Amino acid sequence: MFFAIILKGSKTITGSYIMTVKDENRRRIIDIYMKNVHGNKPDTSSYTSDHDGREGHWLENKMGIAHNASNNPDLFDHEMKNATASKTSYGDWSADYYIFKDTGYETFRGKDNLAARDRFMEIFGHPSTNHEGKYSWSGKPIPKINQVNSFGQELIIDDANNVVIRYFFSKDIRDDKNVLIPSEFQKEGLVIARWDADSLKKKVENKFNQSGWFKCIKNREGAYELIVFGDPMDYDTWLQHVRNGDIFFDSGMHQGNVRPYSQWRASNSFWEKLVTDRYPDI
Repeated sequence: MFFAIILKGSKTITGSYIMTVKDENRRRIIDIYMKNVHGNKPDTSSYTSDHDGREGHWLENKMGIAHNASNNPDLFDHEMKNATASKTSYGDWSADYYIFKDTGYETFRGKDNLAARDRFMEIFGHPSTNHEGKYSWSGKPIPKINQVNSFGQELIIDDANNVVIRYFFSKDIRDDKNVLIPSEFQKEGLVIARWDADSLKKKVENKFNQSGWFKCIKNREGAYELIVFGDPMDYDTWLQHVRNGDIFFDSGMHQGNVRPYSQWRASNSFWEKLVTDRYPDI
């Protein structure tokens, strides 16, 4: 099936196209999208009713992508993203260092990983709004770039391009902090999580610095109406977007679930700014 499209960097000669390898791959992606997705609403009736990602799995199946936890691009060296309400994830990337895994601290010594993590959330998190009687490290405790929040936590990029979350006891304004925070953590600039530059660079560039990314967009009625593409992104560029606050850490860690839920996201309006090509061009 052939679609009369002109993608960035291509030329047309007597009705045929001379394309770069990237553009050829994008034409193949568009072909699959137009055949299997465009104009359709996701039918998730065959998926588990309480599965949060069932629409994403439907789209993966239609695009011929096997569901997996690989950190490689989804299709023809492109990372695929689905339609979302307000923000879209770059990846669920856990930190290389969490203080609750550090047995040098008495608070966590002798505890298994799950018990230590639960204790971490009681200290540095807050009561979960969605899980009664449990704590989470999500929402208010999670810092923005270069801003110390009311929980005394700050996210920075250090001189080695590691991404770090630090805790400052003096800037923690919780009334019961003297009870909540063990004396060994009553410090300034205590590292509680760190993403090492080398490993985070691999995660970012394996996904987004091959041939770029594409996103399938739905209309107000919930049917897919558009596929958009963005160019590759290297780690330095990704970090600059973190520095600007456009890409942010959006933790969903909570007691009762072993998954770390360490999402890095950006608003859909920011993703839209990165779009270089769209089809159909509406």
